Order: sequence, then structure tokens, then C-alpha cells
Amino acid sequence: MDEAQRERIRQVLDNGTDLTLATIRPDGYPQATTVSFACRDMTLYVGIGRHSQKADNIRHDDRVSLTINLPYRDWRDIRGLSMSAHAELLDDPQEAETARACLEARFPDVSDWVGPDMAAEVAFLRIRPMLVSVIDYSKGFGHTELVDAGSD
Repeated sequence: MDEAQRERIRQVLDNGTDLTLATIRPDGYPQATTVSFACRDMTLYVGIGRHSQKADNIRHDDRVSLTINLPYRDWRDIRGLSMSAHAELLDDPQEAETARACLEARFPDVSDWVGPDMAAEVAFLRIRPMLVSVIDYSKGFGHTELVDAGSD
């Protein structure tokens, strides 16, 4: 990934607030859910219900897809990302704390949801992109550019 590609991805990651995360259910059907996220470089962090279907799906199969879109008024302004990635539930307390701190820095109210008394209910995901499709309709309808993020 070159520096221009990294900057276009960074702009979406910095300005998008939610992502749609698609996991694979044990019966093979995808399940898509909207969640808030934070990131450190190209690693994304998400908080989910520890006993949710999403968590069960990731325990079964760590492959995920996601999209992040920026707000737009006109189709020519559509910009965003689509990614194939691997997600993992963070069981190590230090890794979970890193995820919580990243989320809290972006969303200060997170502490209301993920305090010490919520550890039994909330799990954190680390999502590592493998392939990123950078979407930019200002360059033409449906314009995408594929970027291999798995080698970073």
C-alpha cells in the first residue's frame, strides 16, 4: 500500500463513525450489524455483547467483511471502504484494555457501557483488514481501488 492509498483509507477511518460488520453464522448465512468503532493505524476495535450471535459467529469463523461510509448528499460524493478482514475476541486483559481505551478516546460515553462491572457482558474485537476496497464515486460511478492491507 502506498502513502496516497493509506491517506485515503485513513480519511475514511478518521471520519466514519459506524461500520457495518458482516459475520458468518454457523449455518453459512451472513449476519450484518452496525457497530461503532475506533482504530489504531489499520487495526479496528469494536465492542460487542460477549454472548451475542456476532460473538458466537466469530468464535466459529473469524472471517468478516465490513463497510464504512462517509455522509453524502449526492451519489458523486459517495466515499467509503469495504474490507475483508479477520476478527478476534480479545481475551487478554491488556489487549482488551487497549481496545477499550481506543474506543473511549473516540466515544467518551463508552465508559458508561464498558466499566469494570460490565466485563462479563462486553467483549472487544480486534479487526485486521486483509483486502480494502476504497470507494470513491467522484472518480466515476462505482469507482473502487483494491488495496492489499494484509501485508502491512
